[in-house]
Amino acid sequence: MPRVDTAPAFNTAPAFTTAPAFDTAPAFNTAPASPDGCVSASDLVSGVALDHMLAAAGLRWAAGPAAAAALAWKTYTYQVAMPAVIGFGVARRVPLPRPEDLLVLYGARRPFLTVLARRQAVAVLPDDPIAGVPGTLVLPDEATMLAMVRETLVDGHLAPVLDQLRQRVRLGARTLWGSLASGVATGVSRAAADLRTPALPTATALLAALGVDDLVALTALPDGGLRVRRNTCCLAFTLPGQPICSGCCIRPES
Repeated sequence: MPRVDTAPAFNTAPAFTTAPAFDTAPAFNTAPASPDGCVSASDLVSGVALDHMLAAAGLRWAAGPAAAAALAWKTYTYQVAMPAVIGFGVARRVPLPRPEDLLVLYGARRPFLTVLARRQAVAVLPDDPIAGVPGTLVLPDEATMLAMVRETLVDGHLAPVLDQLRQRVRLGARTLWGSLASGVATGVSRAAADLRTPALPTATALLAALGVDDLVALTALPDGGLRVRRNTCCLAFTLPGQPICSGCCIRPES
C-alpha cells in the first residue's frame, strides 16, 4: 500500500488508548503552551490556512493539485476522526473533534500531519464512571452519541473543509467522503481485539451515522478484523512509482 501517512500508527496519530480497561478517555495529544507552526482547525474550516496546507501536501508527495488535495484530505480526515471512532468502539467515550478545540501541525516531511488539542470535550454515557467530570458531555444513549459524532465530525468540521477544498481543486465529494469511510472502517478493524462489539457491526453503525456507509464494502475476517474495499479511489496510485491500494475499487477483486 502506498505510504500516504494515513496508516493508524499509534505513535504519530492522535493519542488514544485501546486497553480493555480503558481507564482514561481517549484523547488527542495535548498541545504545548505555544506550539510552533500550528494552525487552528477553524482556519481550515474557514479556508484561511487551507492553501498553505495543500501546498505542503504537494511538496510532501510530489503531486499535482488534485492528488495532493486528495491525500491531504485523506490524512486529515483520518487524524481528526480516529479518537472519536476508537473512543466509541472501545469505551463509548468520544473526544469531540470541534475545530475550535484543535490545532493542526503539517509539513512537507513525514508525518505530513498531526492533530493536537488545546481543549478537550468528551461525550460519555450516564453509566460511565467519568460522567459529570469537568469536560464531559453526558448523553442519554448510544444513538444520541452517534448523532453527536456526526454533528461534530462531519457537519461542524469536515463538511465545511470539504467545501473549501472543492472550491480550489476539481474533486468529487463522493471521492473525498470515500476516504473518510475507508479510514473509519480501517481504524475499527485495527482495534478489533478491544472493541465492545464485533468490528463489523461497530463499523457499520459508525459509517451509517456519518452518512458514508455506501462508500465501502466490508467483510468480516476470521481474526475479527475487516476486509475493507473502497467504492472510490483516493488517487494515491497517481503518485510516481506507487501501486494501486489493496482495497481500491480500480483493483480487480481477488
